[in-house]
Amino acid sequence: MTTHWTLAGDAADPRRLAAFWALALGYVDEPGYDFAGGASLVDPEGRLPAISFLRVPEGKTAKNRLHIDIRVAAGRRTDPAVREQLIRSRAAELVAAGATAVREEHDAHLSHIVMLDPEGNEFCVA
Repeated sequence: MTTHWTLAGDAADPRRLAAFWALALGYVDEPGYDFAGGASLVDPEGRLPAISFLRVPEGKTAKNRLHIDIRVAAGRRTDPAVREQLIRSRAAELVAAGATAVREEHDAHLSHIVMLDPEGNEFCVA
C-alpha cells in the first residue's frame, strides 16, 4: 500500500514561492488551507503529491539535497530538436515568472537546464 505524502519546503515568502510553483507545475492552491505562515498547493486532478511552503526566518545557505525536475518531454520519443525546443520554451516561461537559468547540460543534445526558483532553490527543466 502506498502512503500519501507532501513535499515541504522552507521559504521567506511562501505565497510568492507557491505562486511560482503553481505556474511551473500546473498546481492550484489547496482548498481550505488557511495558515498565514505558509502556502500549500495540490494537483488539481488529485493524483500527485501536495507541495507546501512554510515561512522561516533564515535564508537558504547551501545547495538543495532534494529538488524538483520539470520533465516537459517525459515519456515521449521526441526528436532531439523538438525536445530542445520544449525545454527552452518552458525555461523561458519560468524565467518570465521569476526563475533564473544557471546552466545547460548536454550529452549528445540538450539534456536539461539547471535553474533557480525565485528564492534560489535549484531545479531542472528536462
